[in-house]
Amino acid sequence: MCCCIDSATAVCAAAEENGRRRRNDGQASVEAVIMIPLLFLLILMLVQPGILLYNRIVMQNAAAEGLRLLSTRTDIGDYSSDKYRGYIERRLASIPTIDIFHAGADGGAWDIELVGVDTSSEVTIRITNKLKPLPLLDLGATLLRLTDGNGYLVQEVKVTGPTQPDWVWDNGGPADWASQW
Repeated sequence: MCCCIDSATAVCAAAEENGRRRRNDGQASVEAVIMIPLLFLLILMLVQPGILLYNRIVMQNAAAEGLRLLSTRTDIGDYSSDKYRGYIERRLASIPTIDIFHAGADGGAWDIELVGVDTSSEVTIRITNKLKPLPLLDLGATLLRLTDGNGYLVQEVKVTGPTQPDWVWDNGGPADWASQW
């Protein structure tokens, strides 16, 4: 406590205020040291679900587009499974080939399974993706057994649909339509 009188009182009060301020300046540094890493960890924990959601949306849309194409597939002509896989892979190209988005085996290849042709009642497309979890989250994912043996998270999308809508077969099918003409 300052015991100054008259004109020196103002200088003394300022020095006392400055001393209080100096004692509180260190507190902000300690709070920042604690809060900044926690803030970065929180941001990191929000980024991984965003990556997983983005991948799933792109994979789901690619599978749905491939399903529409696959439902018209015939065994006639040069329409091999490779062409359908190529069509789907072009849709999947919007997912970056960075380990945290897509780290497939064989240098980035996608695992795409096509089942069915136009004569089948249903066709199915299954797309599997592997990706590395972000640092720190990989430890949690491993402890929760969400990763495979190589430390990758595995995402899978399966889309199944009919080759023809139900109304096509309500009156006997296309062969009966031709006989009615």
